[in-house]
This record gives sequence, C-alpha cells and structure tokens, in this order.
Amino acid sequence: MFTGQLPFTDMPRPYIALAPMEGLMDGTFRELMTSVGGIDHCVTEFVRVTGQLLPPKVFYRLCPELRNGGKTQAGTPVHVQLLGSEPELMAENAALAASLGAPAIDLNFGCPAKTVNRHMGGAVLLQYPELLHSITSAVRKAVPDHIPVTAKMRLGFTDKSVALVNAQALEAAGIQWLTVHARTKTEGYKPPAYWEWIRQIKDVVNIPVLANGEIWTPEHAEQCQQESGSDILMIGRGLVAVPDLGLQIKDPKHTPMTWQESLGLMKVLAESLPHLQDKQLTSRMKQWLHYFSMQSPEIAQVFEVVKRELNKDIFFRALDNACTDISNTLAAQ
Repeated sequence: MFTGQLPFTDMPRPYIALAPMEGLMDGTFRELMTSVGGIDHCVTEFVRVTGQLLPPKVFYRLCPELRNGGKTQAGTPVHVQLLGSEPELMAENAALAASLGAPAIDLNFGCPAKTVNRHMGGAVLLQYPELLHSITSAVRKAVPDHIPVTAKMRLGFTDKSVALVNAQALEAAGIQWLTVHARTKTEGYKPPAYWEWIRQIKDVVNIPVLANGEIWTPEHAEQCQQESGSDILMIGRGLVAVPDLGLQIKDPKHTPMTWQESLGLMKVLAESLPHLQDKQLTSRMKQWLHYFSMQSPEIAQVFEVVKRELNKDIFFRALDNACTDISNTLAAQ
C-alpha cells in the first residue's frame, strides 16, 4: 500500500508535468526546460526493459538526475519511465530504479512507435487489460511503499472502447495516478485530442488523472481543463515550442518570452553539448527549431535560412544574421 505523498497534493493548480519525448527530452534538455520554470515534474525517456535486469549505468545515462537526488538543478523531480511487457522483469528493474533514487516510477502504455509496438511495448498493451494489471501489480509490489508508481496510457490501440476498462485495471493494480494521452495509437499525434474522454475516465477511477495531448497555448490549457475536468496537465510538444508555456498557463500576468529570447536558449543548449559532432549538434538545433517555428512566424523564417547548414559555426552565424535581418525588417514596418 502506498504510504507516501502525491507530488501535487499541496501544489498550486494547474499543475504541469513535462512529457517524456523519445529522442528529444533527455537530461540536458530537461535541465534547460526546467531552468525556464513553470514545470512541476518531468518524466524520462523510456527505459526499455527486455530480457534482463539492466545495469545501473543505463538508468544513470537516461536519468542523470539520479546523481542529484532525482531532481534537475532547478529542483524539479524527474520520474523514471519503464517500458516493457514482462511483469517480473519490469518489477526487478523498477525496484533497481527506486534504489538508485527515482522519486517515482512511471509505466509506459502509450508509446505509438511501430518498432516498440511490434515487440509488445507501449500502446499495443492496451489491447490486453489483464496484462496491464499484471505488469503494474508486479511493479507496485516491488517498489517501496513510499515511492509512487504511475502509468501513462492512450485511449486505446485502434479504438476507445476499452479506455475505461484499462484505466480501472491500472487503478486496481495499485497506481497512484494515471496520465492519459487523449488519442488512440492509430490517431497518433493528429488533432484533435479527445479531452472529454479523460473526464469519462475520471468518473470511473478514484485516483488523480493527468490530461495530456494537444496543449499548445494557455487557451488550450484552459479548454483542456474544462473538457477533461482535470487541472493536472502533462505537456510535451507545446512546451518545446514555447519554453515558458508553463509560466504563461500558471500566471496570466507573465510576460511571454520573445522569439529572440527563445532562440537564445538554443545557444545555451549548444554550450551544454560540447561532445557532439557538428552534424549531430546542428540536427539537434534544427529539431528544436522545427517545434519553435510551429508557434512563431519569425522563427519559421529563421529556420528556412539555416535548415541546410551542417557546420555548427556557420549554422549559428547564419542564425544570428537571420535574426538581425528579421528584426530590422520588423522595426522598419
């Protein structure tokens, strides 16, 4: 039986968690995002559990915050996410993560990636409520009572017909809260998100439910809260595109970052990645620029200028020149 305290019990609402984004939201990125503020907890990229008890170095690599008490330098807790389908192995690895200092263990039942699903991981498990229960129950029994065990799911694999059953199976297995990405696996990341289904799930469980999916603006966050009935949110792409979105949602008086300030964060990130080769670094920068450009027409113009550059020095010179040109054009209008 869980004996600890939920992280959002005494926290101001809305409470905002940073979603785990495979291939992007690593320890370096979490440090930068939480330094901006407005994020109450993070979840790691998934730790893939298959066939063995993983060595501690795997957990330290995917969650370097374990060496800092399970928190980023800004003090934001980072929960360790596991992905797999073998109850005993999931339990053993969860116990190890907890012993290394993970403040919470999160189970991934939402990843839509085909390679993951083909190997019985992520959203494919939503077709098997009994297996969901077995995995989660084994993990809950293996993890110390004071550490939360949580789960993230989508509304289903190909349809939403078992969403309520899956949520109830996970609650019965002993999780402390449930995050729901309000789309099925086959709906992927295409809008809309069906936030009203989160309200239906909340009606059949007695644990907190975090609402996730298609939150890009404070207005979206408000609408999501109204439709889902939850003021505990998880945001991924929206926070990548607008790094201070959490602050904007929490405080209507917050002055949003300018597009130039957002781009300035890229240089901070680059300085944190000196080990990357030029192509690796510029690819990382372009990945972020892609998200930035979704919410900023100015950054979209910058992206068009630099998107073919591979040399990091040329990339940043081109970026600076583009920023100057666009700023001058806007000032002259």
